[in-house]
Amino acid sequence: MNRHEEGRRELDSVVINIELTLVSIIQGVALFFLTDNARPLILMRLSSAFLYIVAGLCVIFIFWSRSVIHTLALIRWPLEFGHNFFYIACALGEAILFSRLDNPLGWFQLSAVYATIVWVLFIYDMRLIKMRLKESRTDVERALYTRKRSDQLLNILVLVPALVILSFACAFAIWRWPDLFIARGYHNWLIAIQLLLFICYLTYTGRYFRSIAPLVLRSEQAS
Repeated sequence: MNRHEEGRRELDSVVINIELTLVSIIQGVALFFLTDNARPLILMRLSSAFLYIVAGLCVIFIFWSRSVIHTLALIRWPLEFGHNFFYIACALGEAILFSRLDNPLGWFQLSAVYATIVWVLFIYDMRLIKMRLKESRTDVERALYTRKRSDQLLNILVLVPALVILSFACAFAIWRWPDLFIARGYHNWLIAIQLLLFICYLTYTGRYFRSIAPLVLRSEQAS
């Protein structure tokens, strides 16, 4: 390995550490806001907020796991500022979302806004995936980045838009029929559906990581 390649690998390691540190910090901040807003609801024994609290926890799990996978599979030198700025914006969205644990209409309205920000982030990161595909030098790297592109397109075209549409639909239903969804408590069915989708997405994310983990390892060994 020549000095240029060694220096590049050191810079890659620095950037990966920065990304992982940033992700951990901002999700720690998001968890603080979730905990801070959940505490009084738990002390009040407001059972209707329980599903919203669990859904908020799933939001953190999803963002953290997707960010870690993205970092391990794609992030290299130079540092991508726009990508990290989106991470910070998403953390702000999470913090605001978690302030609506006891407000079903506000929760689904902000869920739609937050999902839209995440959607734009997925679209923005397609540029990075295309760049990695052009830079790939081995079959293993091309296989990894092709698999990552397929997952990214699935999220852009199907999964995230579905969450945006669901959140808007739930917000509209609560706004249009408040007597049914608020007074009679039927909003619990809406958050239960959203929570189920979050759990399904987490399951998909775990399987996706297991499928690309060998490619990530072999790619690092080959570089």
